Amino acid sequence: MLAETMGTTAVRAPSWKRLGSMREAGLVAIILALCIAMSFASPHFLTLGNFRAMLMSFSVEGIVVVGMTILLIVGGIDLAVGSVVCFAMVLSGSLFLAGLDPWSASLIGILASALIGAVMGFFVTVVGLNHFITSLAGMVIVRGLCLIITKGTPLSLFTLPPAFKAVGQGSFHGLPYVIIIFVAVVVLFDFLLRRATALRKVFYTGSNEKAALYSGIRTNYVKFWVTVLCSTLAGFAGVIYMSRFGAATPTFGVGMELNIIAAAVIGGASLNGGSGTILGAILGIALLSVVTSSLVLLNVSVYWQDMIKGCILLGAVSIDHFLHKRKAS
Repeated sequence: MLAETMGTTAVRAPSWKRLGSMREAGLVAIILALCIAMSFASPHFLTLGNFRAMLMSFSVEGIVVVGMTILLIVGGIDLAVGSVVCFAMVLSGSLFLAGLDPWSASLIGILASALIGAVMGFFVTVVGLNHFITSLAGMVIVRGLCLIITKGTPLSLFTLPPAFKAVGQGSFHGLPYVIIIFVAVVVLFDFLLRRATALRKVFYTGSNEKAALYSGIRTNYVKFWVTVLCSTLAGFAGVIYMSRFGAATPTFGVGMELNIIAAAVIGGASLNGGSGTILGAILGIALLSVVTSSLVLLNVSVYWQDMIKGCILLGAVSIDHFLHKRKAS
């Protein structure tokens, strides 16, 4: 059975790669076309300051997208990532204000985020709930924890030491540390997803969980740890946000899951599991960042911006559904 499953995967791999390459090449073309169009529409678009702002805006979200993409590949989804990002911020900020050094407080915030992922993973793999319902409940519960910790009041963290603030605000020879961290995370997990045996099991589980189980893969084990990974990366992003803004707001990250899921799906991650790439997801969030920047520069109302992003997500899901049906037929 294992040989048969691996053989099937080997046969299908080239077509997946071709589909992924087509999707990624198409995204690059769309991004370039938007950039060219916006260069005529606004003189402020093709400026170093605007590109730096776009990179900074999607770099931290890009870390969360990495975890979401891997979770989508395994066949799951996490609606709680925005709440977990906020939770890591407010918990770490509260511990710092209570007298703990920011590094230890941040580590506790990230570990607590991983614990949230472990709890959701338990309900998915042991209790038997699906990811959607579990993460929906997690989103509400964790957001409630953020309000309880802060009593609904934003935390001012202006006393954070300069060394810690440098993580979110500093730069190395003009290149912000945030972007360096983002690139390191993307390169690491892209390599692991392509080369590491443990993460290749993510594709087998997402493609055909029953066949993977019969082949000896502990599918529940894979789903559990991928859920933990997604929440851990969200917590890590939350700590970077705290360092960048020097504050922690209990309402931060509301609606972030829309951007994260949209970026991953636009980049080729299937809601049915079994396909997706880190590069594609990063191109997806880069596209959303370009769209957002364009709408701002064109003075489009923020209410229209949300509607347009929703339409982009609906279009991406429709394309994904069409491609899945076509491949199945």
